Amino acid sequence: MNEYILARKKSRYFRELNTIVAVIAREVTVFFKSPAAIIMSLAMPVMMMFMIGGNMMGIAGGESLGPFMLVGMLVNMLFMVTCMGMSSLVDDHETDFNQEILVSPVSRYSLVIGKIFGASFGAIISMAGTIIVGLMMGITLPLCQLLLILALSPLMCFAGGAMSMILIGLIKSKKTANFAVMLITMPQMFLSGAIIPVNESNTVLLILSRLMPMTYCIDLTRAITGIEQPTFNPAVNFAAITALSFICLVIGTFFFARSETNR
Repeated sequence: MNEYILARKKSRYFRELNTIVAVIAREVTVFFKSPAAIIMSLAMPVMMMFMIGGNMMGIAGGESLGPFMLVGMLVNMLFMVTCMGMSSLVDDHETDFNQEILVSPVSRYSLVIGKIFGASFGAIISMAGTIIVGLMMGITLPLCQLLLILALSPLMCFAGGAMSMILIGLIKSKKTANFAVMLITMPQMFLSGAIIPVNESNTVLLILSRLMPMTYCIDLTRAITGIEQPTFNPAVNFAAITALSFICLVIGTFFFARSETNR
């Protein structure tokens, strides 16, 4: 009897894992079949770095902000591109792909997690554009630091994707979803310390920054790479990222599954 139960549990785990891998493979395939998505993943960091980074480098002492800003922009692009990629769930809603997955005997979390990591593929590609523009602006990071950021990138993408699920679960219009994603990513870019330090912010802005997952992602990345003395202990940052991601994932998946069930 125990062996039967263990076999069923093992079969279920493999089924959930297979679902996650299948969704990731689908998202990567769709990404490569969409030239616009590839161009956007590379063009967005180019525009952001030139428009914002160029102005920052032009101010007095801006050169010393180079590595600080580059690390912030790398994390910001991971967040932003992953969140934008999650909006494709709205397209899947219209084509009934979500329904086909949800009627099968798999957890809705498998679909969402697979979608997040699938969307993160384009986000990691966007890092290349950010690094290239950084080189053009004379901002470089040692290879070991870039590898550390790459190792942390799945965690950053997961946090961004989980956060966006709250909006995706409530919105079923692609145009509205894209706009809503920008509303939650753009403020974080300025309030999380991605571009400029925020430790001296006033009470309201400081509270808002502490509620944003990107704040802890950026602080953790800069601490691990040694770019800046962290505001929080890396363990605190990791715990905050994990807790906020879990809360957002549970709430967002609940709204998403309910909207699909009530169709």
